[in-house]
Amino acid sequence: MAELEVLTDAAVLIDGERIAALGRYADLRPGTGNVERGVEVVEVAGVLFPGFVDCHTHAVFGAPRLDDHERRALGMDYKAIAAEGGGILESVRDVRARSNAELAALTRARLGALLSHGATTIEVKSGYGLDRETELRQLRVIEQLARTQRATLVPTFLGAHEVPPEFRERRGDYLRLLCEDVLPAVVRERLAVACDVFCEPGVFNIAEARTLLSAARRYGLAVKLHADELEGSGGAELAVELAALSADHLAAVSATGVRALAASDTVAVLLPATLVFLGGHRQAPARRLLDAGATIALATDFNPGSSPTLSLPLVMALAVSQLGLRHAEAVNAVTVNGAAALGLAADRGQVAPGFRADLVLCDVSEWREVAYWMGANPVTAVWTGGSLVRSLRPPYL
Repeated sequence: MAELEVLTDAAVLIDGERIAALGRYADLRPGTGNVERGVEVVEVAGVLFPGFVDCHTHAVFGAPRLDDHERRALGMDYKAIAAEGGGILESVRDVRARSNAELAALTRARLGALLSHGATTIEVKSGYGLDRETELRQLRVIEQLARTQRATLVPTFLGAHEVPPEFRERRGDYLRLLCEDVLPAVVRERLAVACDVFCEPGVFNIAEARTLLSAARRYGLAVKLHADELEGSGGAELAVELAALSADHLAAVSATGVRALAASDTVAVLLPATLVFLGGHRQAPARRLLDAGATIALATDFNPGSSPTLSLPLVMALAVSQLGLRHAEAVNAVTVNGAAALGLAADRGQVAPGFRADLVLCDVSEWREVAYWMGANPVTAVWTGGSLVRSLRPPYL
């Protein structure tokens, strides 16, 4: 992950939605080699990166959780906030009360803002419905937006984000509802490509997560896991056992979990902005994971309660300052490895012949600056599927 090929005086030849060639401009300019005269030439200043891949977001929501933010400032922790009616269940109440049109309008603007920060492929989870109809509505909103958004959207079913209040005393009934009713409906309508579970003490335990994810595998979905975020519970080990695409969060991953991830193809998705926003004093052990041989990706975890950031460049800067990643490791973590966390590593995340022509131009003089200017947005142009995105500054609040 510390290796990155950097070309100067370079050119990328795009044919349709794909990259046809990459090399020195002197070798690829029109009229030379296999490049015909009359090909459109776009000269750019700065550094051109592969399109960034945000492999973990919760972008379909209503209002921000401002009360949660203030409670944390006064010293309340995650569980205490949830006990007072805040946390995920506050967003659930809000989303259940909103129309599809409201959710679509809010999500459309936020996806535009993620794209303006360079995210050309964005995973989007449900999980703020926690009942059959609202979970399906969230996924239908994602499906609707996927037809018009310039970024590629990757939908994930997260019905097991929390236990809804109406099932608090009947956890088994809720798990059966997800496995026997909601999940089959999701698959029938082809609304998701993966299933995720928030596996955490007090939310869904290992046995419950295994039950739902095993059902998802039987239905042909890929699986992912919120694992070992606040407390270690063996989530990373379960992700490896189930051949999950990724195990995400991992601030409390065990030594056994680190070894399991290192010996597997499951990607460790780290979310440093989340713990910074929550005021945590512990981050995922990125260097231990890397030194053991695990594959690491980075993502925003964009959501209304614990990571209201739309910026992968900010996440990259935090990865260097908080996780101890090298600049090259941060770039690889939001490109090729982010794609691997979605099962798309053979299609995007690299500037290479045959790959999808998703490109991000940053107004920097040296490539390491993309993970240096904390809080700034260096992105000046984005191409998705070979086409330039014309507007990069949509409103999103």
